[in-house]
Amino acid sequence: MPNQIITRELKYSAHNYAPLPVVLARGQGALLWDESGKQYIDMMSAYSAVSHGHCHPRIVGALNKQAQTLCVISRAFHSEKLAPFMEKLCALSGMDMGLPMNSGAEAVETAIKAARLWGYKVKGIKKNKAKIIVVENNFHGRTTTIISFSSEAGYKENFGPLTPGFETIPYGDADALEAAIDENTCAFLVEPIQGEGGIIIPEDGWLKKVQKICKKNNVLFILDEIQSGLGRTGKMFAFEHEIDAPDGLILGKALGGGVMPVSAFLAKKEVMELFKPGSHGSTFGGNPLACAIAMEALDILEDEGLVENSQKLGEYLLERLQKIDSKLIKTVRGRGLWIGMEIDKKYASARHVCERLMENGVLTKETHETIVRLAPPLIITKEILDEVLEVIIKTLKEVEAEG
Repeated sequence: MPNQIITRELKYSAHNYAPLPVVLARGQGALLWDESGKQYIDMMSAYSAVSHGHCHPRIVGALNKQAQTLCVISRAFHSEKLAPFMEKLCALSGMDMGLPMNSGAEAVETAIKAARLWGYKVKGIKKNKAKIIVVENNFHGRTTTIISFSSEAGYKENFGPLTPGFETIPYGDADALEAAIDENTCAFLVEPIQGEGGIIIPEDGWLKKVQKICKKNNVLFILDEIQSGLGRTGKMFAFEHEIDAPDGLILGKALGGGVMPVSAFLAKKEVMELFKPGSHGSTFGGNPLACAIAMEALDILEDEGLVENSQKLGEYLLERLQKIDSKLIKTVRGRGLWIGMEIDKKYASARHVCERLMENGVLTKETHETIVRLAPPLIITKEILDEVLEVIIKTLKEVEAEG
């Protein structure tokens, strides 16, 4: 019999997602339960938005306390919460100033506007000629401007006319970046590790190389760490594996502690000071409730050693996964608690593997049809990961047996 909740959702909600057929009703830590009470281990953490685990008591406490005091006032007025939040975020990231937003896509749009503004005001690019270099297989969001520079045809089809001003180069190719830069180039926008692309990690030294190229050519080096930031890769920020700091940094997802959307674009003072009243804004961006939650989320990352946990358990999980003997697995790659298990499509689809994992009590989602993502909340324990590994081995054997 069809699930009535899923049937109602399909009737009244646009079909812009293809969720696994499970209806979740409750979450705690790294665990989830469906409406019938069946327990699952969360190996997705809402694309890193739930890095602190579900319903973390300190985050829920911060939410409740602030919700009873002051929630939304817009940026028409000052609040007690915005300044300490921005100061904390700048201190952690090495940036000078920040601009708070809500969703990750909004923060990317903010970065694009900031880069173009800097290009015209500081670099002296001629009006409407600014160019931003991006990479193949990127994912930065779903707005009209952002999909305009996606290399996924399906993201763009029937949504034109698309926004100009972007040039795409291969990911991980420093020479291609240098060749693409011209007098109109204002920024290089890139993910230090591609998440939706399939947990694609460039070779060591690439980040350092492209930063040098950007500096040499007076081009802003902007990193999208919406998924990779805030502990996911075993460092507070993925860029810390190689460099001190970029020129601009985009954050989101985990910044909201798993309870509300919070994002920000951070950059050097020479970039951020170009914004003037009326040049950009967001009614909800930087509201007191969001700031209180985000501050608590940042404190928890440090207080509970979640970045270190990601590094330690990520190495353990990656090593164990790479030792699994299964013809279904082509390769396993990752950094921190962010791992992609590539499935050989000759034998099965990643979607099918995810569906079977769900039946066996582990929840995650495929990307690009061949990659099973493993990105649990950073509060996960070795004991729970061992359970996950048992389920993965069992599931792969079952799928193999299906032929």
